[in-house]
Amino acid sequence: MNKVFVTFALLMVFSVNCLAQGKILATPGVSQIEGAGGGGIVPWAQLAGYATQESVAISGSCARVTVKDFALNTCGLQANFYDRIELSFAKQSFQVKPLKLDLKQTIVGAKIKLFGDLVYSDLPQVSLGIQAKKLKTNDVAFALGAEKDSGSDIYIAASKLHLGFINGYNWLWNITARHTKSNQIGLLGFGGADQKQKIQFEASTAILLNRHLAVGVEYRQKPDNLNLGENHWKDIFVAWFPNKNISLTLAYVDLGSIAAINNQTGWYLSTMWYL
Repeated sequence: MNKVFVTFALLMVFSVNCLAQGKILATPGVSQIEGAGGGGIVPWAQLAGYATQESVAISGSCARVTVKDFALNTCGLQANFYDRIELSFAKQSFQVKPLKLDLKQTIVGAKIKLFGDLVYSDLPQVSLGIQAKKLKTNDVAFALGAEKDSGSDIYIAASKLHLGFINGYNWLWNITARHTKSNQIGLLGFGGADQKQKIQFEASTAILLNRHLAVGVEYRQKPDNLNLGENHWKDIFVAWFPNKNISLTLAYVDLGSIAAINNQTGWYLSTMWYL
């Protein structure tokens, strides 16, 4: 996977002349914990970065989620080609505090814009994405009953920004449908004896209080393939966009039960850099 980082680095070097900062400030969203452009826990239809149809954009991100008994660190890179295709790569480190373990996962993602525009069309922007995941430390996953240590999530997302919709404030919404066998987004493997529902729904909504500040909520369904009482995720977030080069996001997260350990609430903090 180190070759992926090298590839992105070369893109950053050789694409400087065609990089651009189109689009309205904050409209690309931030970096999702699996590396895609979007919210903190939900991928959105818009692509990472401020690329237009005539330009390329590169971005990088790091995030940390800290709850009662676990902590997740994610760092990733994204490339947006002509506001049509997004490629992403992320590395995750998941700390299991009670067992003093560190689970590691890599995620390679791709997203293609199908039709519509976040701002300038009557229809919402709709995109199709895939996240190919590989769990590097699989002992815990297999011990809990997971079938595999790798898998792919496929999702379709629709997003729309309504300018001045709520008392003059801009309103953004996103709905995502995901086909997945991932247990705790893949950190506990894929599939299991109790595998049933495959399509999971996710949603986000946010109000832009001004050009630089957004507040919102997210919700993400997750399958309970291991019969451990895996809960759906939710968060309340504040995102700050001081300019088109950086963003910061802080959220209160409720991850429910993880590996049968209940009441996993805490905080999410992320930063994203844009070229």
